[in-house]
Amino acid sequence: MKRRNFIRNSILTAGAVSTPIFTGQLIAENKKVRSIQEVNDLDSSDDRDFWRWIRESYTVSSNIINLNNGGVSPQPKVVQDAHNKYYEMSNEAPSYYMWRIIDAGREPLRENLSILAGVSPDEIAINRNSTEGLNTIIFGLNLKAGDEVVLNKYDYPNMMNAWKQREKRDGIKLVWVDMKFPMEDEDEIAKLYIDKFTSKTKIVHITHVINWVGQVLPTKKIANEAHKRGIEVIVDAAHSFAQINYKIPDLDCDYFATSLHKWLCAPFGTGMMYIKKDKIKNIWALLSSDDPDGDNIRKFESIGTRSFPIEMAIGSAISFHNTIGSERKQNRLRYLRNYWMERVKDINGVSFYNSFKTEYSCALANIKIEGKAGAELAEFLWNKYKIHTVAIKIESIDGVRITPNVYTSEEDLDKLVRGIEKFVKS
Repeated sequence: MKRRNFIRNSILTAGAVSTPIFTGQLIAENKKVRSIQEVNDLDSSDDRDFWRWIRESYTVSSNIINLNNGGVSPQPKVVQDAHNKYYEMSNEAPSYYMWRIIDAGREPLRENLSILAGVSPDEIAINRNSTEGLNTIIFGLNLKAGDEVVLNKYDYPNMMNAWKQREKRDGIKLVWVDMKFPMEDEDEIAKLYIDKFTSKTKIVHITHVINWVGQVLPTKKIANEAHKRGIEVIVDAAHSFAQINYKIPDLDCDYFATSLHKWLCAPFGTGMMYIKKDKIKNIWALLSSDDPDGDNIRKFESIGTRSFPIEMAIGSAISFHNTIGSERKQNRLRYLRNYWMERVKDINGVSFYNSFKTEYSCALANIKIEGKAGAELAEFLWNKYKIHTVAIKIESIDGVRITPNVYTSEEDLDKLVRGIEKFVKS
């Protein structure tokens, strides 16, 4: 199959909600790759021509190398264009275009998100981010004093704080898992959680990808053991959805939330929450609803006036993601991580908080330089090379998280390697 045909067919069959004009803009971009030869499989991780086209689809700075895509990712231009078009349309007559025209795309968008996630549209709520989705679940659960919740010291702070608030307000008991990174034995990881389960445990909160270091947890194994004991499972998938190739049912969870502005590269402030159909009625709506304890997932979307342009542009992000393909994207991100890690792993004093093994790792990596604080390396990379990373210092971790994305080039990572080598010698 010719590459140009692959790209064109991917776009035309992708489940995007964007209007034909936006899809047409992306098709027009394909003229850039008409001279590219054949691609016959998904193992094109090091195909520089293909990924150069992907890079050109973004508007990222040519002067800054952004390796903190774990925080928030930029949007490809087609998504920015969709957002801007919807925004301009809204401003022509806001109450008419927003409520009567643009909002008509909400249910098709829900359908397309559900296809990407592998669940029913009636189990998907569209919101702003993982924090909003997980807070909705955490504060909507019927828990009472003495009920136990198992969570991890390395979960995301907003989630830990939400649970601490319920602990303070309702008298539930939080039971903490601790970890040492990297870990490369799924039975050992699962046991850390399972050993905390008691007859009083009602919920286990699992972060699919630990954002500080990129550790992937054996979520399904933990979930299976939890369900055997009647324990419900919440998954924080902020960093795994649209980065790792899976569907929500693969995790065997009851509740799930993610931020679409991370690896799906949707507009800033977009997210998705999943609640298993038979569990929806058990979760109270966080904000007011005419049926707060009903079984309609849409009760969680009663937030008043929202940014319709931002939400509807999610459709173009889905289309662009499908153009690449989930498996191809996953493979490329792991290739990029290994590309730079392999080149610095043998430098004296260099170690990692993340694994090289695919089942326990992803695009996120965290490097430690012996005798140096992570903040020192992050500052050096920025000052000397304009490489944007983030220093991570939490619990036993003190390193620098480095996170490429699909638009990152090998040349960018070559500069990163030179920077690390220079820093170690300095």
